[in-house]
Amino acid sequence: MPSGELLTRLSIWLALVAYAIGAALLLESREETRGWRNARLAWSIGCVFYFGHVVCAFAFFHHWSHDAASREIAHQTAQFTGWRWGGGIYFNYAVAAGWLADVLWWWLAPRGFQQRPAWLTGLWQGFLFFMVFNGAIVFGHGPVRILGIFICLSLAILYWRRTHNLKLKT
Repeated sequence: MPSGELLTRLSIWLALVAYAIGAALLLESREETRGWRNARLAWSIGCVFYFGHVVCAFAFFHHWSHDAASREIAHQTAQFTGWRWGGGIYFNYAVAAGWLADVLWWWLAPRGFQQRPAWLTGLWQGFLFFMVFNGAIVFGHGPVRILGIFICLSLAILYWRRTHNLKLKT
């Protein structure tokens, strides 16, 4: 595997793992606790790796061209759905901008972050989950698909458990 492909894949795998850890810790601890601070750190690391993935993808696969990236997304979408649409690139841009904004908010105004409306947190987390599900499971292949299934199932179980006030017996 060429080094550019390895860096691109490795960066998204690490972003996914950090996303999962951050989201799981956030689900488990909403207060200003060690778990909450660890969630913020994992969330931040995930964002850094996601940006690394975007940089690697543009550098090694798309030659710094938005049009090339859009054409590739259109090609992948057509293979899966039969509909040739490159607009999915804007969802990826939204992840990058939103995740960076979320990280900055969490570090610069942690009280405001913690007190933001539940609907906003739910909307944002739902969008990220949707993107991870599609990117890793629907459009992913090989090890990233397995990782995506594990992450999505784990987070779905944690979310269900939290919303149903269930505790795991230890």
